[in-house]
Amino acid sequence: MIHPSRRHSLACVAAIGAALLAPSIALAQAYPAKQINIVVSYPAGGDTDALGRLFAEKLATRIGQNVVVENKPGASGTIGNAFVAKAPADGYTLLMTPSTISSALLVLKPGTGGAYDTVGDFEPVFHMGTQQLFLVVNSSSGIKNVKDLIAAAKADKIKTYGSPGSGSPMHILGEMFNKTAGTKIQQVPYRGSAPAVVDLIGNHIQFMYTTLGPVRQHIERGTLTNIAVADSVRSPFAPNVPTLEEQGIRGANLGAWQGIMAPKGTPQRVIDMLNGHFNEIMKMPDVQARMSLATTVPTGGEPRFLGRTHAAEHERMAKVIAENGIKAD
Repeated sequence: MIHPSRRHSLACVAAIGAALLAPSIALAQAYPAKQINIVVSYPAGGDTDALGRLFAEKLATRIGQNVVVENKPGASGTIGNAFVAKAPADGYTLLMTPSTISSALLVLKPGTGGAYDTVGDFEPVFHMGTQQLFLVVNSSSGIKNVKDLIAAAKADKIKTYGSPGSGSPMHILGEMFNKTAGTKIQQVPYRGSAPAVVDLIGNHIQFMYTTLGPVRQHIERGTLTNIAVADSVRSPFAPNVPTLEEQGIRGANLGAWQGIMAPKGTPQRVIDMLNGHFNEIMKMPDVQARMSLATTVPTGGEPRFLGRTHAAEHERMAKVIAENGIKAD
């Protein structure tokens, strides 16, 4: 039999514990009770922004709350990433990010951009999809294939390439290509794909590494030419474009992915709720059609799938960056 004073003490402890748990339980049960902000760490016009707005629109309809996309570009996405890492872990601030998050801080100079733990400061929410990378040139350059590109580079006719930012998969691919092809083409980092495409069309740069979405319409118009896909297999979105390997360049294959994350410590119940909504949204025919336009292959799955992908990508990129001596200019 428990002594009355002992029973009273236990009751007090239980009450205190319940009081401490109450806010988090209430949060999870009430969520979402206000507007959700999805941060995109790049300017409007790129794949990440387009996909973020697509899923934000659909999520708002499902949960009955506003879901707003905020563009916070700068320093290869690290400004926006840091903003989310430091945001309250309550599910009302999310990050829509490309796989650049796994590698950006590995190449930037110390003190440059945002400060955060690449893996430790985020909770994975949803792995949206994967994308292949391409080599795209201005059609007026006369370059038809990789052999032409290498010849032009070695003749000093091509000196630079564009990327959506230092530490992006496109930057890393560019340096892998340089090492394999024996070229010394310098990166021109942009604050996202959209401004790089503008300069490519304007012939301020002669070629860029990119996903297909931001350049697809310009390729169809004949302004730009797609000369290679950086994968072991051709793209279902551009089946007539040969791979780098088919054109004699081996060891320079790299892809990209898109995902949604939250600040570390966001309640698991909130993450699971969001993950469930995003997986259902991805099944919608109009969403799949718009993802296809962005040449994104849907993946989905549980939050831990993105977590494993992100951690593995960070580890792999650290080795690739070290082996190739890649760093921001």
